[in-house]
Amino acid sequence: MIYFDHNASTPVRPEVREAMRAALESLSANPSSLHRDGQAARAAIERARAQVAALVGGAPNEVVFVSGGTEGDHAGVIGAALALEPRGRTFARSALEHHAVHGAGDLLRRLGWAEHEVPATADGYVDPAAINDLPREVALVSVMLANNETGVIQPVAAIAARAHARGMRVHCDAVQAAGKIAIDAAALDADYLVLSAHKLGGPKGAGALLVRNRAPYEPLFRGSGHEGGRRGGTENLPGIVGFGLAAELAARDLEAERARLLALRARLEAGIRAAVPDAVIHGERAPRLPNTVNASFPGARSDHLLMALDARGVAVSAGAACASGAVEPSPVLSAMGVPRDLAVCALRFSLGRTSTADEIDQVAALLADAVRAARGLAPAGSGR
Repeated sequence: MIYFDHNASTPVRPEVREAMRAALESLSANPSSLHRDGQAARAAIERARAQVAALVGGAPNEVVFVSGGTEGDHAGVIGAALALEPRGRTFARSALEHHAVHGAGDLLRRLGWAEHEVPATADGYVDPAAINDLPREVALVSVMLANNETGVIQPVAAIAARAHARGMRVHCDAVQAAGKIAIDAAALDADYLVLSAHKLGGPKGAGALLVRNRAPYEPLFRGSGHEGGRRGGTENLPGIVGFGLAAELAARDLEAERARLLALRARLEAGIRAAVPDAVIHGERAPRLPNTVNASFPGARSDHLLMALDARGVAVSAGAACASGAVEPSPVLSAMGVPRDLAVCALRFSLGRTSTADEIDQVAALLADAVRAARGLAPAGSGR
């Protein structure tokens, strides 16, 4: 298979796999134990904490290890909200957020919080001026750093400046951005920053929430003093070790890999346009991640086209939700004002460390035939 679904998950780097194997073999003690073996395990976690912090320019003592992006978003949003209740019980999120943030918002609403949505532009980003339109009682604003579907990079620093000027705290899901673009936590100035290991060559089941500058925070998991009292539960030591090394390697390779992926992305977009001249690339006028292309192929419903490409040995992601034979457009594309008939024909191609120019050319050569096959299955606009 040609794997162009790196935004969903990345292959674990060989060096990371070896480090995790060694940790499983030699670091079996509980990191909270005071004996020699326990302290060796603790040292491995603290090394990883420093490696993860360095990837985004944060401080090691800001890093709280969690199980991944979803827990990080819930911990960041709900943990911040609980601590910010004296200011107000109102939460705002951008229309572009990941489902994990929507899920955290659902829980806050059940707890009696009000929620506001910050709209997106047609180019797929949030206008910082929109923060000025939020009610003054908003305590927390959630805006991702880079969209997982379109790759559009959000102006988080400008948004944070406006939010802070109004007394609001900022949560930022940086899961898709980390390891793909340079991140300076101080320059972004988000109060809560979320990362995930398996998006950058690390294992599934490990992630981090950075609680920055002593921002108000209450833990979701309680009853123990793990992670400085910010996340109860014995740490996933092998996963954290793998995360730390993956973060270090991503930081080392970032500039060279970014340039390589930009060239591959341009090659892929040229191939898409040559194969399917009426294809539409979403967010192409905005700054984007170097590895992500979200394109609609009019008349080729996304699930049909995904299956057509899969049958031809290519793994990509659909931009629409499919259930019981019906298709619903991506909420992200809908928030950008993309017409339904076009939104249900969207695919995401996401490149990564293992992607090559030869693979790009193979996919471009297969694409026209796959689109013809998908167009022959059903009317795209029917959603059926």
